[in-house]
Amino acid sequence: MKKHKNIEFNIKNVGENVVLEGWVAKKRNLGGLVFIDLRDRSGIIQLVVRPEQKDYDLASNLKTESVIRIEGNIVERESKNPKLSTGEIEVIVEKLEVFSMAHDLPFEISEDTTALEDTRLKYRYLDLRRNSLKENLITRSKLMHVIRNFFYEEGFIEIETPILCKSTPEGARDYLVPSRVNNGNFYALPQSPQIFKQLLMIGGMEKYYQIAKCFRDEDLRADRQPEFTQVDLEMSFVEEEDVMSTTERLLAKVFSEVKGIDLKLPLSRMKYNDAIRDYGSDKPDLRFDMKIESLNKIFKDTEFTVFKSVLESSGEIGCIIVKGSASNYSRKEIDKLTDFVKTYKANGLAWLKYTESDFSGSIRKVVTDENLKKIQEQFGIEENDLILIIADQYKVTKTALGALRTKLAHELSLIKKDDYQFTWITDFPSFEYSEEENRYVACHHPFTAPKDEDIDKLISDKANCYSKAYDIVINGYEAGGGSIRIHRAEVQKKMFEALGFTMEQAKEKFGFFLEAFDYGTPPHGGLALGLDRLTMLLVGTENIRDVIAFPKTASASCLMSECPNRVDPIQLKELGIEITKKN
Repeated sequence: MKKHKNIEFNIKNVGENVVLEGWVAKKRNLGGLVFIDLRDRSGIIQLVVRPEQKDYDLASNLKTESVIRIEGNIVERESKNPKLSTGEIEVIVEKLEVFSMAHDLPFEISEDTTALEDTRLKYRYLDLRRNSLKENLITRSKLMHVIRNFFYEEGFIEIETPILCKSTPEGARDYLVPSRVNNGNFYALPQSPQIFKQLLMIGGMEKYYQIAKCFRDEDLRADRQPEFTQVDLEMSFVEEEDVMSTTERLLAKVFSEVKGIDLKLPLSRMKYNDAIRDYGSDKPDLRFDMKIESLNKIFKDTEFTVFKSVLESSGEIGCIIVKGSASNYSRKEIDKLTDFVKTYKANGLAWLKYTESDFSGSIRKVVTDENLKKIQEQFGIEENDLILIIADQYKVTKTALGALRTKLAHELSLIKKDDYQFTWITDFPSFEYSEEENRYVACHHPFTAPKDEDIDKLISDKANCYSKAYDIVINGYEAGGGSIRIHRAEVQKKMFEALGFTMEQAKEKFGFFLEAFDYGTPPHGGLALGLDRLTMLLVGTENIRDVIAFPKTASASCLMSECPNRVDPIQLKELGIEITKKN
């Protein structure tokens, strides 16, 4: 077994004989001496092989990333490297053994590598040797350790739930697994342990947690993977405040032990409708200002056709004020911003600049001086301010300006490094309207408890029903979410009815779960934190693949192992499956 890590040694160890193993990170031949940077998981230590030593030729022919063992003597370096913890010493090699000679590498293993991500994903085992990815995985491991310690101290029980489950409607598409034994039937991989953790509460466990693998067949993006890990928890006899305060204590412990940051508790709260109104998103980034402002009152008597028609149709004229940045955006640059907001279904982007004590811009000639005066007074418009305006349906205006707000913050470097801003988003709607399905669907999931005062409106007034749901948002990312669950059978049945399920359909999909309600169900609630996303935030990357050892690409494939792949026809025949061409 490997006995020592490279970074265990320093100037105090001069004169000691050591045995070290690792990878050849770099090799240099200078004046007859061969210098080798030996890398192991802990870091780098410099080796020196002299011409008179018997393994000199072997050392001279070593290729980068070969795996070796050496025996040698620690000496003080003449030319010290303050960037390394071992930078004051080097090891004079007396014996060299090559475990494995590496081939020529497909890309250079360095922090500033220019290799394409697809190349690095194909050779992920090489990419993992880069220090940044290694440190990300170490942070992830430490995070999991802190989480488990927290829940143990809080009296939670760690329980595993099934991976092969029953397919249920709502949410994203399931990954399906055919059953050979029960031909023609399928398992589904869990999108979350939702039903099982509620059954654990019915089973009397009271406090459960799990670091759970979950699977969703949905379109991918930088912070999403088809298989992901979540920190899942559920508690009995609780209300919203209990779950939220437990989560806050967990996050405080995580950020203290992993990042050395002390959080001020309780964390801030924001209602869903307020978040949409002010930030255009239910996961607002609070590391910078630039709230969305309403211009409806200012333009209530306008004769400008576009604004007038929006107001007459109960739409929204909204804006963001970009302080001191008018000179940063030419007409050409604003046209690019216009194209950007159109991807969020906005019809266009109007703009005003205030420079040299006067307004100019795309709508300067169609708005009155009185309108401009009110804008200046109400929002404190100053020299070189830029005002970006969208007039459209309420949701479109808010969503597009919210996305634009975030884009501008990155472009203008308004976000401080290592700044963490937390908030809870509460009072979510129970339902959201799906234009694709032409019906109301659950905003979270069908087991989320509605506000007590809204239970009677579940069938008759879905647009105005709110739930006991809550999301924890960190730096513009939904780091986790949860709710108090429905524990009364009659309310759960009413929720299914509101979602368009007949009782026969509900029993077919959730019969075993509904039956459990008949045998004593405690009030309960919980939350799930995205472990991958939380790690991503802790290490400061915006790419979730940077914190997963073997991630999938945006097309849900693994370039390294070449999956998904075709299987032997014999396997398909055993499952009773025939592949047909997709239309």
